Amino acid sequence: MNTIPFRVSPMLATLTDAPFARPNWVFEEKYDGVRMLAYKEGTHVSLISRNAIDRTARYPEIATAIQKLKSKALCIDGEVVVFDAKNISRFQLLQQGKGHPQYAVFDCLYTEEGNLRKKALSLRRAALERAVKPSASLRLSTVLSHDGLKAFQIASKCGLEGVVCKNLASIYVEKRSKEWLKVKVHQEDEFVIGGFTQPTGSRQYFGALLLGVYSRDQLIYAGKVGTGFDGEILAALHRKFQPLVRSKAPFASAVREPDATFLSPQLVAQLSFTEWTKDGKLRHPVYLGLRDDKKPKDVTRKES
Repeated sequence: MNTIPFRVSPMLATLTDAPFARPNWVFEEKYDGVRMLAYKEGTHVSLISRNAIDRTARYPEIATAIQKLKSKALCIDGEVVVFDAKNISRFQLLQQGKGHPQYAVFDCLYTEEGNLRKKALSLRRAALERAVKPSASLRLSTVLSHDGLKAFQIASKCGLEGVVCKNLASIYVEKRSKEWLKVKVHQEDEFVIGGFTQPTGSRQYFGALLLGVYSRDQLIYAGKVGTGFDGEILAALHRKFQPLVRSKAPFASAVREPDATFLSPQLVAQLSFTEWTKDGKLRHPVYLGLRDDKKPKDVTRKES
């Protein structure tokens, strides 16, 4: 009687380049965690990952919290996350087993009243809010705004990973959809180019740029960037690199790149990226261009 008659693959959001505002859309916090579908059938609860692996034993407190919900039959969709001291979700903390995992729930696909997948998101969200009462291990996903531009401003100011944009009229489909979109919050800054790696596959000239920032007159390695280049940019940069090649690394900190070619630190690149990792490297960097109005020694890390 309490058996849910289906198992689903999660609906996925399509990445879009820029924030936007549209009527009848909602804009939620984008979490940096692990996608999870939860099934409650009587007293039995199962947590199933995006690739259909049962993760119930990994998150027992979440399973217990779902078991305590009043609904006898329930299928909900969300993200398992760990929040840092600033209440920002960090995948690194979850992966390292640090902090308290919580289930941030954003959709409801089944209740005792039946299958909700063909219902509009607005109705599914209302059902979710009736069924799920927040607790130490359960929370409803945060709606940042019904104005996408304002939501992006909030996400940027708070340092969130991004915004998930959803059409309130959308039904739930088991694939990537343009009825759900995601906008990442990118930071931008300058970095000194201190070397490059060899190209692989069909790429020519170089693979990635080795980047650094100055601290107390020492160039500290900040990671590498391998995206944002077309053939013309690769060739132009490679020409600029030739007179700068040197045998010794310009970085004061270790660079574990066995095929690296090092350069005198004279060129400054502009990059977008999502955040600094705990070990001082860039996450999701994208090359935007060279800066000729910045002296390399003026390039230091800006704390957000």
